Amino acid sequence: MAERISHDVTPPRIGPDAHEEWEQLLQTLHEHGVLRLAKDMVGANTAIASVVVDGLGKTSTLNGIQNLAILGMMLSEIPPERFYRVVFALKEALDRISRHQPGEEGSDAPGVSGAYRMLNDEELWRAVAPLADGLKAFAESLDKPIDKPASDYYGKPTSGP
Repeated sequence: MAERISHDVTPPRIGPDAHEEWEQLLQTLHEHGVLRLAKDMVGANTAIASVVVDGLGKTSTLNGIQNLAILGMMLSEIPPERFYRVVFALKEALDRISRHQPGEEGSDAPGVSGAYRMLNDEELWRAVAPLADGLKAFAESLDKPIDKPASDYYGKPTSGP
């Protein structure tokens, strides 16, 4: 039978070992005051918990958390490329509106003949039609009764007040 030959090779030391790294980390945390902050927070645990619970128990805080959750639900439904288009279209519209100067040419009322020309302006109607359709959808959504946002969003009833 062949005899096994064992050959142990000690790897070269590349840097500090785990214990040395731990000591360096501990020293760095101490020098920057992180350990003192952690110690003080643990010591004041009940006081901190009381402040957090008191803050979370306020109606305004709960409303804010729920509103952020609703905003997150709404944003999760919009594909990023569509959201990008809408946000930058809104930016362009606001830029154009902010450049408007009252009294400059073209800012006066169009009059009867101008209104008639606007009625026949296909480009204007292509721009206004989606806005009118969006306004209708907005009004319909405002008229829809909603008991709880989560129930409406998920289509399932929720328990509790």
